[in-house]
Amino acid sequence: LSSPFPSLRGPGAMDLAYVCEWEKKPKSNHCPSIPLVCAWSCRNLIAFTTDLKNEEEKDLTHMIHIIDTEHPWDVYSINSGHAEVITCLEWDQSGSRLLSADADGHIRCWSMTDHLANSWENTVGSMVEGDPVVALSWLHNGVKLALHVEKSGASNFGEKFSRVKFSPSLTLFGGKPMEGWIAVTISGLVTVSLLKPNGQVLTSTESLCRLRCRVALADVAFTGGGNIVVATSDGSSTSPVQFYKVCVSVVNEKCKIDTEILPSLFMHCTTDPARKDKYPAITHLKFLARDMSEQVLLCASNQNSSIVECWSLRKEGLPVNNIFQQISAVVGDKQPMILKWRILSSTNDLDRVSAVALPKLPISLTNTDLKVANDTKFFPGLGLALAFHDGSVHIVHRLSLQMMAVFYSSSSQRPVDEQAIKRQRTAGPLVHFKAMQLSWTSLALAGIDSHGKLSMLRISPSMGHVLDMNMSLRHLLFLLEYCMVTGYDWWDILLHVQPNMVQNLVEKLHEEYMRQNAALQQVLSTRIVAMKASLCKLSSSTIARVCDYHAKLFLIAISCTLKSLLRPHFLNTPDKSPGDRLTEVCSKITDTDIDKVMINLKTEEFVLEMTTLQSLQQLIQWVGDFVLYLLASLPNQSSPVRPGHSFLRDGASLGMFRELMVVIRIWGLLKPSCLPVYTATSDTQDSMFLLFRLLTKLWLCCREENHITEPDDALIDECCLLPSQLLIPNIDWLPINDGIISKLQNKQLVQLQFGKAPGLVGHTVSSQFDVFVRAPGQPKIDHLRRLHLGAYPTEECKSCTRCGCVTMLKSPNKVTAVKQWEQRWIKNCLCGGLWRRMPLSYS
Repeated sequence: LSSPFPSLRGPGAMDLAYVCEWEKKPKSNHCPSIPLVCAWSCRNLIAFTTDLKNEEEKDLTHMIHIIDTEHPWDVYSINSGHAEVITCLEWDQSGSRLLSADADGHIRCWSMTDHLANSWENTVGSMVEGDPVVALSWLHNGVKLALHVEKSGASNFGEKFSRVKFSPSLTLFGGKPMEGWIAVTISGLVTVSLLKPNGQVLTSTESLCRLRCRVALADVAFTGGGNIVVATSDGSSTSPVQFYKVCVSVVNEKCKIDTEILPSLFMHCTTDPARKDKYPAITHLKFLARDMSEQVLLCASNQNSSIVECWSLRKEGLPVNNIFQQISAVVGDKQPMILKWRILSSTNDLDRVSAVALPKLPISLTNTDLKVANDTKFFPGLGLALAFHDGSVHIVHRLSLQMMAVFYSSSSQRPVDEQAIKRQRTAGPLVHFKAMQLSWTSLALAGIDSHGKLSMLRISPSMGHVLDMNMSLRHLLFLLEYCMVTGYDWWDILLHVQPNMVQNLVEKLHEEYMRQNAALQQVLSTRIVAMKASLCKLSSSTIARVCDYHAKLFLIAISCTLKSLLRPHFLNTPDKSPGDRLTEVCSKITDTDIDKVMINLKTEEFVLEMTTLQSLQQLIQWVGDFVLYLLASLPNQSSPVRPGHSFLRDGASLGMFRELMVVIRIWGLLKPSCLPVYTATSDTQDSMFLLFRLLTKLWLCCREENHITEPDDALIDECCLLPSQLLIPNIDWLPINDGIISKLQNKQLVQLQFGKAPGLVGHTVSSQFDVFVRAPGQPKIDHLRRLHLGAYPTEECKSCTRCGCVTMLKSPNKVTAVKQWEQRWIKNCLCGGLWRRMPLSYS
């Protein structure tokens, strides 16, 4: 059963990316809470707790801190309102709500204010008065995706990531999952709170079993049939670890809880004569995954050491007497089956474990045999993390518990001689992680140490083993595809992308995307563009393409919004919408005369109110300016560093611009003031007619992706004349993102401080990007509304955590069409990133 840890570790398996700590004062007010808890959401938000000392009243304020991993210094600290120490933190499946529970039985639900990652409020809650909460979880929503590592080379996403049949914990009418949470208290009670659609909370509390006993440790998992499994321990290794099935239902508008006892287990170390009394306490009890109630991890400890065991629940045949076997054979009955816990693996004696972090990747192993587990050990999502009191962190295989990677902090390097051992013992307690969490792809680990400092560790995709570049790229590509399909944030994958990998990853990602069916491509169309943009930001040779990708996201959003405003003239119209007919007509009619294309459209479908047309002028102006900029840059097409270069070969995007030019031309007949404004050298020149003609010629060169031709000399000559005919506008590209990711590529530790943003000195990638952005002190712009804010904006703004896009927090518009535009990015930026509130002095 034992699997000894090897003494050697792979080079570069784990390393520190950055540390962020509180400001050092003679008397620091922040101290780690006991117990310290943290949680990591699928949107790469980390929540953790500390206690704030109040010198005057001599009491503690229990704080919750929420950070975004790209801007860890921008911490949002919440006075939780909990009277007792916080014992649990739990994110929901969307990563936008957080549960906190305390040692007084109070549970609070926190939600984003105005969809801002650095602004939170307590909305609802529940309580079991005076009964400390030891385990907490959101109810399962029935969505489960399985990753098939062995099929990572398959071309179809459906083979790599399959939907698993899984029932929600509770459903509303029509099968919609009901939201809510479940908690276990120290006295053996289970409490369930259900969130009704009208905002009310239904709460019910029930005893786990008739004979209530103390529960020191507990965890919650879910079964595919919609039931809940609760594991409990009283903290003593000589007592059994109990398991209960919990069924939740709603009867007569009241929440009902039914419980049932399941098979229990005793830790193997207590039955081993050599270790019978060595580990008196169970210190950690965890299911290997929230939706994997058949596998559990247990850790027993004494004051100096620990042992870890992995157990699995299996169906086994019940042995019966030979007489009954013969009767069963005659009758045709099957052998009776029972559920029984079996130990999968255990470790040797370890240093004392201080924290455990479990992987969140739902990896499907076709065979739980340990040999198969070892054969796939190079994949990061198969490991769980153990933190020790000596400051070290081990990644071990979640089934075999064999070593995969190890990290030693500077204080945890093990001394080699006896004198050093004595000095270490007298040096006082070592700094170690009291709480830690793995990211959703298991490529990063966040730990909070005994001083309240946050450490971010990289975990190598190869687990420190020497793999060829293709295998490393395949691991990263597989996880990027997983994030693309699920919508999870991929910041932790970017930690491992080096500049020489960017081009390969972008190309392979595009190849895999193009192999999917048309319906899936449409669903993922904006997500892959955002992913390419974040990758290209990591290499100086691809930095200009970041502008193009963000401009493409903006173009797609404008195209969808403006087309959605078109309404059929008669209700009994054919299947195609006006927007679809516009696309069809513009693709069929290749005439360079914009008016001849208009003739083929039903102009009555384009009629809108005058106020609506005027309110869209800023978006229309951007379309006109961008078309002019692209055509004017065509003679310089040999320079890939110039923003806009990739559009010159993108037939789909040029086709969108062409459609929008036609729509704008028709609207201009209704209200000329909504047309884009150009500064021309001649008063008689029809600027839109000229630009549409040149745009169509360029579009014809690349409309077929597999047959792209070079623009002829006549087109290039005409584009060369554009600066003498029209004033070429300056395009307001997105600002430099002030995030941390590009500073971590040289693998040097970055020291940060909560509440204090680091400078951009030495940021080589951004320095090459400076020519595309406005200098400090110049007028700022609302990137999504295309409104000028002035050099020193007085309006509150928000910025995207991923791309740095800035927009006003409150809408200055009341027109329905503009509100419809703003609804596209009210929750998330167009790139999918989270919003965060910016100070008024952000300029």
